[in-house]
Amino acid sequence: MNLRTKDWHLENWDEVRTAYQVAKMGTVSGAAEVLGVHHATVIRHVDALEARMGVKLFQRHARGYTATEAGQDLCRVAQATDEQFSQLAGRVKGKGDEVSGELVVTSLIGLAPLMAPTLTAFQATYPDVTLRYLTGERLFRLEYGEAHVAIRAGAAPDQPDNVVQPLVSQPIGLYASQGYVDRFGIPKNESEYSKHRFVGHDAQNNRSPFFQWMNENIARENVVFRSTDNRAMELAIKAGAGIGFMNAHDAASHGSMVQVAKERDEWSAKLWLVTHVDLHRTTKVQAFLKFVKEQAQSWEME
Repeated sequence: MNLRTKDWHLENWDEVRTAYQVAKMGTVSGAAEVLGVHHATVIRHVDALEARMGVKLFQRHARGYTATEAGQDLCRVAQATDEQFSQLAGRVKGKGDEVSGELVVTSLIGLAPLMAPTLTAFQATYPDVTLRYLTGERLFRLEYGEAHVAIRAGAAPDQPDNVVQPLVSQPIGLYASQGYVDRFGIPKNESEYSKHRFVGHDAQNNRSPFFQWMNENIARENVVFRSTDNRAMELAIKAGAGIGFMNAHDAASHGSMVQVAKERDEWSAKLWLVTHVDLHRTTKVQAFLKFVKEQAQSWEME
């Protein structure tokens, strides 16, 4: 009888493993000690397995249990399977300790000037990582596995089962291009804002604190260039469409920007690191969180 032809199921593995240890140790008590179970459990497993297979696996005698021919065949299969499980467990643990494979990070496109060099530096440190950087207005759902790490702006995210950590607070000010200033000048104070053109978000319910301020303090008709894309708004400000909000890093990178109003705490963009609780402790995610926190220390100063 060839037990390799039997239809094995994973739920039967405990019984097979028990029988294997009985054959290996020669006694119920020895198998129970190795497996860390009661001797009655060992007997129940062996009896159930024999009943299911319709064959005697052991000869019972005063000194213990001796495998029959069928039992020996089962033990060969069980030993091979046990070794394969051990090898698999080692490989899985090894993979879990490596910083490798695919890492999916998401943020608003406006953070790309900061994130792209950060992600590149991370990949240089961990060359076995394949990076996917997803940007967009919509929130990528961590609970659905759409990303490993999200970097979000505004109020602290409150989705359940997410781990939220503060990353950095970006200074935000009002800027205009030199071309705009040459045409329209610079408002001396807020009372003159009504004479100027602004670049803003198309959605008045946008949660960014600086856009909320704009909705409350700038007449809608003065917001002459509107977009849902932060990068498009930044390019419009640079092109001279109007005065708009920019972080200090982006304004400095353009070179010809003129600061209309200094940064305010109420305008500051708080950034948050968000991970799902199921992936938060993985080696890969922890390595990235540590790395991006170190990189972000310089973002406020740039």
